[in-house]
Amino acid sequence: MNKPKMQDIADALSISRISVWKALNDRPGVSDDLREKVLEKAIQIGYLKNTERVFDNDAKVNTTASRTIAAVVSRPESSLFWMQIIHQIAKELSGNNINLMYTYMPAHHKDGDTLPSVLSDGSVSGVIVLNIYSEAQLKMLTELPCPKVFLDSVPSLPVYSLGGDVVIIEGRSAVEQITGRLLDSGRKNLGFVGDILYAQTNTDRFNGFIDAYNKRGLKYDEKFCLTGKLHLDTHYQQIEAFLKSLKTLPDGFVCASDYIAHFIQRYFTEHKIDQSNIILTGFDNNSEYTNVAGKITTVDVQTGSMGERLVNKIMFALNHPNLPPEVSYVMTKVLYRSFPN
Repeated sequence: MNKPKMQDIADALSISRISVWKALNDRPGVSDDLREKVLEKAIQIGYLKNTERVFDNDAKVNTTASRTIAAVVSRPESSLFWMQIIHQIAKELSGNNINLMYTYMPAHHKDGDTLPSVLSDGSVSGVIVLNIYSEAQLKMLTELPCPKVFLDSVPSLPVYSLGGDVVIIEGRSAVEQITGRLLDSGRKNLGFVGDILYAQTNTDRFNGFIDAYNKRGLKYDEKFCLTGKLHLDTHYQQIEAFLKSLKTLPDGFVCASDYIAHFIQRYFTEHKIDQSNIILTGFDNNSEYTNVAGKITTVDVQTGSMGERLVNKIMFALNHPNLPPEVSYVMTKVLYRSFPN
């Protein structure tokens, strides 16, 4: 026999699933009478046990079932950066007596794909979305009735359409600072490397690159920039082909991430290229890529505090479900290494 779902309660009472969610989680927006009916039906069909139902001093109905937050991730094994954030999320939720449900979604969306059932059957009270960069998957997540917090998004989806809080790692001004300092040192021919449609943060970083040129009345050379789609399994091959196609190399490459930068460094090493006059910069201050870690100018993102911020956001959304969501930018710090004065 299938486990009863939140939708079963909604169908039985001819109400919406979000009304069921509000009733079960003791949220505003439903009457006491409807809340009572939802809880009775939940117990009747076996969604809740009778022992999970209590009454407080004001005779209002509540449930003692512990809350669970889902961390929705894709390719969690791809980077230490993400694992550090997830670890901090787990730590912060545990400190608030909230369970963490680690929920995986595939990196590539296919027609007919649906959300994992644990996200839509009422098992979770809220969702924190990490490194999901598929527009189709994000659209499905926006339809969940529970509070949601997104770390980053895709530029093709307006932030207001996500139906939840959005946290963006600020990169536009940071990359503008890096690029501007290079330009002011006399390095006028710079390239930008990174898939700018992959993530909103990548778009912001490329815009910062452009801003630095515009503020100085200069134009960047598109032939030195690789900004199109970079496929998950062929990053190095595509970057290698791009670099081989250049008749001359620029004065430097401003990269969307340390991940990208380490591929360029790998190319320089494998092809024995003299890079003494070529500046390479990254973003994220990621210690995972040893050929560039601690050696190149990058941008520091405090992953520990990022996890804490995301938990604070979802906690606030849980406690204030009727307030509008917000978009916030977390400031970063440029770490200059082997860089011109």
